[in-house]
Amino acid sequence: MGKKFEFSKLFINLLFTVLSIVVVLPFLLVIAVSLTDEKSLTENGYQFIPTTFSLDAYRYLLDAPDILLRAYGVTFTVTIIGALAGLLLTAMTAYVISRQDYRYNRATTFYVFFTMLFSGGLVPSYILITQYLHLKDSLLALILPILLSPFNIMVMKGFMSKIPLEIIESAKIDGAREFRIFFKIILPLSTPALATLGLLISFTYWNEWFNAMLYIDDPNKVPLQLLLVRTLNSIEFLTTNSEFTGQLGIDLSSFPNSSARMAIAVLAGGPMLVIFPFFQRFFVKGLTVGSLKG
Repeated sequence: MGKKFEFSKLFINLLFTVLSIVVVLPFLLVIAVSLTDEKSLTENGYQFIPTTFSLDAYRYLLDAPDILLRAYGVTFTVTIIGALAGLLLTAMTAYVISRQDYRYNRATTFYVFFTMLFSGGLVPSYILITQYLHLKDSLLALILPILLSPFNIMVMKGFMSKIPLEIIESAKIDGAREFRIFFKIILPLSTPALATLGLLISFTYWNEWFNAMLYIDDPNKVPLQLLLVRTLNSIEFLTTNSEFTGQLGIDLSSFPNSSARMAIAVLAGGPMLVIFPFFQRFFVKGLTVGSLKG
């Protein structure tokens, strides 16, 4: 019996080790390609160990460091403010509809769920942001459209529904009001769900570029993702219009095409890959517990 248990445990550990390696290898390949010379990539293809080491892709992308640093600053600002505000509003909304003593519990829950199925569309959203709220070229135009997600609300509601109502009633008997109950009792008990959704919301804001393309014309307020998208489009234009670039005397033989694409992926995703391990221990618990009861 003991040997069978040890064998099954060894098999599971080995299986997850293999799966982890399979997941990590593509990231390592992306980093390796971003550090490889373009001519070497053309001749030898993608390799985990660069045949010819080169930083040309990063030199191309970091040619104007002020622009990149400013884009990083905008993205960090939008991500931090949006994640904190979105997480607070998500928790407050979920707390209300998770209370069994709330008279309109089912109606409000259906209202939130209904927005997962239908939305106003792009044109009404654009008119609302630009014509009524006058948020053109404002960082709020990057924060408000994705501030609340019905999916996040439903996950948080499922987690908060597991908190016994007796805790809230006993706090009321002791004289605590609703805001004190929420901030002093409910939020500390919801730490796993808050960490999980905080990470998901942060990813959403960090990867967002479409709203910036719609609402941001000021070059000083361009976020990182939109800057990298524009850089990628410039690379594609240069590489797909060789006749035009040849007339201008531009030599594309050593232009970092493939390596620059991978360098863009490293610059865009690197910070979040560093942050994720700190939230990993909360991630699974918060997501699974929150999805048990919706």
